[in-house]
Amino acid sequence: MDRMNKENQPPLNENEARDDSVPEENGPVADSSDENAEAVSEQDRIIEKQAAEIADMKDKLLRAMAEFENMRRRSEREKLDAHNYAVTKFARDMLAVSDNLRRAIESIPAEARETEEVKHVLPGIEMTEAELLNILEKYKIRKIDAEGQKFDPNLHQAMYEIENPAVEPGTILHVTQSGFVIADRLLRPAMVGVAKGGKKASESRVDEKV
Repeated sequence: MDRMNKENQPPLNENEARDDSVPEENGPVADSSDENAEAVSEQDRIIEKQAAEIADMKDKLLRAMAEFENMRRRSEREKLDAHNYAVTKFARDMLAVSDNLRRAIESIPAEARETEEVKHVLPGIEMTEAELLNILEKYKIRKIDAEGQKFDPNLHQAMYEIENPAVEPGTILHVTQSGFVIADRLLRPAMVGVAKGGKKASESRVDEKV
């Protein structure tokens, strides 16, 4: 009976057949594309956020490393300064001893140096002065070699001027009191007498010919 009913039914046209077999284009397929786009957009936001966090952490790390390096260098510099300059006050006190020894040697007249008494004493004083200077040098305390040098306000203190046209103006002709440096710092300037004005000997001879 069912078979007979099916045979008696009119055939389906092409549109009705197509409607039964093809899904609607604007249905679930369009919804799936929107979900995929939202998922990609969310991933991009997560990646951007993580990249910003990484950049911020990198910047903080670099700053921390730079600060640590500055602290390390400052600590080394302070340690070196403490090593080089810890004896500064003691060194200044010892310079008074060196000055007294030098005055004692220079106070002996040339004729007196030939006497037996002075010949026995003077070498001992000179050896004591030399030993003291050697000990000071072990602590980086060095005597400034000033005589005959060009005047340097960073190392010398001019006490008076000396007329001497035979040398270039500003040349140190006499040292009243020796100066000292400790490491690379000035401990005490040398008290000096400096050549004043005038002309060099060669320039004077040229003038005389004219």
